Amino acid sequence: MSQNNENTLMIILVSCVATIGGFLFGFDSGVINGTVDGLQGAFKSDNAGTGFNVSSMLLGCAVGAFSAGRLADRFGRRPLLITAAVFFIISAWGSGVSTSSMEFVVYRILGGLAVGAASVMAPAYISEIAPARFRGTLSSVQQVAIIFGLFSAFVSNYFLANIAGSSTAEFWMGYQAWRWMFWIELIPATLFLVALMFIPESPRYLVMSKNTEKAKRVLNALYGDAQGQSKLQEIEASRETQESKPKLTDLIDKVSGKIRPIMWVGIGLAVFQQLVGINVVFYYGAVLWQAAGFSESDALMINVISGAVSIAAVFVTMFLIDKVGRKPFLLIGSVGMTFALGTMVYIFANSGLDANGNLSLGDQGLIALIAANAYVFFFNLSWGPVMWVMLGEMFPNQIRGSGLAVAGFAQWSANFIVTFSFPIFLASIGLAGAYSIYALGALISIVFVYKLVQETRGKELEEMQG
Repeated sequence: MSQNNENTLMIILVSCVATIGGFLFGFDSGVINGTVDGLQGAFKSDNAGTGFNVSSMLLGCAVGAFSAGRLADRFGRRPLLITAAVFFIISAWGSGVSTSSMEFVVYRILGGLAVGAASVMAPAYISEIAPARFRGTLSSVQQVAIIFGLFSAFVSNYFLANIAGSSTAEFWMGYQAWRWMFWIELIPATLFLVALMFIPESPRYLVMSKNTEKAKRVLNALYGDAQGQSKLQEIEASRETQESKPKLTDLIDKVSGKIRPIMWVGIGLAVFQQLVGINVVFYYGAVLWQAAGFSESDALMINVISGAVSIAAVFVTMFLIDKVGRKPFLLIGSVGMTFALGTMVYIFANSGLDANGNLSLGDQGLIALIAANAYVFFFNLSWGPVMWVMLGEMFPNQIRGSGLAVAGFAQWSANFIVTFSFPIFLASIGLAGAYSIYALGALISIVFVYKLVQETRGKELEEMQG
């Protein structure tokens, strides 16, 4: 194997370790899907209480995402990922042993801190070690990991519920199946912690911290001696143009006194990714399809199918994003989601009710399932991976940590609002009303991308302006 191939393989392996954080992000987000009935029974919660139990993790996500960028600029990318791994382990164990809503919420918020930190630091870390020619591909592996984590949680939930009889039935050692759904996460969380001990710190962080010798060793290991030296000079030249250490006030343009335009684009990308309602499918998929008249077992199987569709979509993006670019994928996804969501709204709005008050889709049930999976496909072809790729690479070096902090906070805040409101919408305006809101979000996102988003394909991080 040539030296160049060895260096490329090492970059890929290091990136894959970072994306275990994405897998845990997905697993932690998806596992709640199969536990809603168990949580309602164990904690005697109403619609609003259930919404908060499910969405409480997102409060931690918002804080974790906001804090991670700044803390990573101070302590490094790798220590932040290690801390996140520890929090994943504590949260997985604690969520399963909880005996009250308050205890459960505390452990879920801890998990949220880990998810929030991993969501911004894993793509940022990958962007900072990967060369521009395949940075998009490696960064989109993060979304593959997220979706594979979701898929794994759906599969795990499905089998645990079916082996036990239901999510609320006793499983192993006298504990209900829904508790074991959380404990399964201990396996990948521990693997993540161990693997992080073997990856290097980000060379761009090391240069920013004036640890040039260590940065040189890392770059030589990743790129080879000649290219590593050249890359070091590029990063140092970029650092020399910076007036001070990164800080939040760097997000304000010193000439105009206003927030930098690139920051508004980052916030817009982060918020629109949630306003299309995708996490309603990820968090409440079982509830959604039971409300549409399917059994718990069938609803959990639909989640598995959606997870498989998601993985297929992300692989398409992963192989084409560095050839086609970021913006075309976003536009295709927004248009596709608008039509798919519109179809679901039409079917939900024109369906009758059964004796239990649930929607009876009748002959249109198959069309609704196809539309729902088309919606999931278009999201994971576009906004799922591309938003994280762009946030990891679109900001100039000086503001990358701060930009990720603010955009990540906006993303998880929007996620919390959408997730918390869904059970309330379901009870008040029904599935058709809720999905009308998400369809409108997808429609507006078309205009946002077309007018404001700039292509970043093929650019080195040192070239980013804003």
